[in-house]
Amino acid sequence: MRTGQLTTSAAIIGLAGGSAEAAPGKAGNDDAKAGVTALNDHHYYLVGVRLEDGFDYDGDIVVGTRTGLYTLEIKDGKIAALHPAGAALSPTLPRYDAGGQLALPAMRDMHIHLDKTFYGGPWQAPRPRQGKTIMDMIALEEKLIPTLLPTSQERAEGLIALLQSKGTTTARSHCNIDPVSGLKSLEHLLLALEKHRDDFSCEIVAFPQHGLLHSKVDGLMREAMTMGVQYVGGLDPTNVDKAMEKSLDAMFQIALDTGKGVDIHLHETGPSGAAAVTYMIDTVEKNPALRGKVTISHGFALATMAPGLQAETIARLSAQKMTIASTVPLGALTMPLPQMQDKGVFVMTGTDSVIDHWSPFGSGDMLERSYFYAQVYRNSDEFRLSRSLAIATGGVLPLDDEGKRAWPKVGDDAAFTLVGASCSAEAVARVPARSATFHRGRMVYGSVGKA
Repeated sequence: MRTGQLTTSAAIIGLAGGSAEAAPGKAGNDDAKAGVTALNDHHYYLVGVRLEDGFDYDGDIVVGTRTGLYTLEIKDGKIAALHPAGAALSPTLPRYDAGGQLALPAMRDMHIHLDKTFYGGPWQAPRPRQGKTIMDMIALEEKLIPTLLPTSQERAEGLIALLQSKGTTTARSHCNIDPVSGLKSLEHLLLALEKHRDDFSCEIVAFPQHGLLHSKVDGLMREAMTMGVQYVGGLDPTNVDKAMEKSLDAMFQIALDTGKGVDIHLHETGPSGAAAVTYMIDTVEKNPALRGKVTISHGFALATMAPGLQAETIARLSAQKMTIASTVPLGALTMPLPQMQDKGVFVMTGTDSVIDHWSPFGSGDMLERSYFYAQVYRNSDEFRLSRSLAIATGGVLPLDDEGKRAWPKVGDDAAFTLVGASCSAEAVARVPARSATFHRGRMVYGSVGKA
């Protein structure tokens, strides 16, 4: 620990053979720090925080972002006051120094699989995917699960630490419910989350990765609903379960019977994917209890629809307050994410896989997702770069579209991350390292100076 600094204690994750600690900011298994923060005051000042004040214009074009230095007064996990730099402060409260770094809203990883990962162990690339169907991948996973279960809790904790190091303090994790692991993956994930109950928030989706009908897990899914799960999951009802309506009906019935939400993996493109989206909208229309409680993850079929059907579907998704969770895919499919946002469909993003048998590329970095979003949709100017941050923060932005401060405000949760950037537009374009992350007023990653 450096003199005059408060920092989290380092915890190097070494499992299943382990590995040496990686250089800070380098992609790998050990680029996250975790532990109990030394900054645990319930009422304190954080001075030298850079906040956005407004946009600079050339005519009606946004050409820059104005910022200023402030002191955040944090009490009992909330923003108690915003004091301009130089304002008189109480001499009795502890003071910490952000050093002029920019505060951004805490990130939200709304599609991740904390329960199964190679992260925390030795490097292991996925098997070749060329020519493999999703059923082939399910068969592979059935063999892998017994090797992952013994360390799944520790690996989940390692992923949580990684997310915190990237500025994320809230997540939605899909958790396998399958015949091989039964409820063990869920039990291990719950143990990991319990250890982080004060520094990380997470919703859980019970995910029938091997098919709700195909793997005959209706009973296990219902049992999972009694264990602290918030969402019923599903998977490709035509390609995996071979019975679209029966599969979707079974998923929705669990949700209706238990009062839970729905978050389904829908990778199918073409007619089967479009039919599934339409059937789900129809079901929500017929069951008002589901309105505002259904998320379609991936939803690639939306990118392959004819323009007229796409526009009609987006309007119907908006009317039923359905959510899209997208990883902002890079490749042949360009999802109509801006079009959905323009029509009022809530769009969020997530890491999905972090170094597992599906993909080796997940970094756990939601700011990087904003960077990809800005690139894919050509949001290269100051205004649109700043708007791109919203997909990573659950819609929370420092400035509204008119350039007025929208965050932080007195009474907001003290959930933010500090970065070395002049404004959010620069942060999206350059993806700087996060130096500290705060959740409910606690510093859960990084360091700040003692003022």
